[in-house]
Amino acid sequence: MARLDGAGTWPCDEINHVWRHGNVRYPSDALPPALARPEVKEYVDARFARLARSRGIDTIIEKTCANSLRVPFTGRIFDDAKYVFIVRDGIDAVASATRRWHAGLDLRYRLRKARFVPPSDMPYYLARFLGNQLQRLGARGKPLNSWGPVFDGMAELQSSATTVGICAHQWRACVEMASAALGDLPDDRVHRMKYEDFVSDPVQEFRRLAEFAGKPLSTRLESSLRGDVVATRRGRGRAELGGEDQRLVRSIIGTTLATHGYA
Repeated sequence: MARLDGAGTWPCDEINHVWRHGNVRYPSDALPPALARPEVKEYVDARFARLARSRGIDTIIEKTCANSLRVPFTGRIFDDAKYVFIVRDGIDAVASATRRWHAGLDLRYRLRKARFVPPSDMPYYLARFLGNQLQRLGARGKPLNSWGPVFDGMAELQSSATTVGICAHQWRACVEMASAALGDLPDDRVHRMKYEDFVSDPVQEFRRLAEFAGKPLSTRLESSLRGDVVATRRGRGRAELGGEDQRLVRSIIGTTLATHGYA
């Protein structure tokens, strides 16, 4: 989407540090709308406006995963925002998230994101980062302290649930909270898409997406979609997760899977 005319995005995959400014000590990423205080709104709005000016764009594409837990909060910041709601088969999503929980430290990736930490929040994030690394010294083979959106109650689950189980709860919380909140918005502000439909027919699905965004789709971009989008990860979760893990995941997310059309 950032390759559409007049559109652009941040030079990193997400900016959770920007969204959480003023609320860094809130225990989860599910920030209630009441926390979008005037000074928070002013700060986030200024960061987006600065990016738009520096890139010469009129539309900013933003994909911070944790925003799925706080749609009403983001709506208090930008009351004219449009939302693209992409749902992926939860079995595949859980398998993918589980890999990330067990991934090693990518310092270059962390430094790219650190560029967007507000200076006043830097001591808090630095102390938390160092604490996590100290924990890793005596925990070889164990997963990261956490990865991805932090939902309400996740800290308590980490002391008893398996990583696969936590990732299943994480997927369910993100999908259910986003779905409920977006259901309260007018249809012209929400575009819904299945990941599997997009990778199967990226051109047709992206045409609809570009129309929703009010942007023309160039022939060059349309042509590049055919080579840039691949479907190799579709269905991989069932191959990567063992039978016991799959049964655990289905016991947690089965109802949500059915609600969104997954058998």
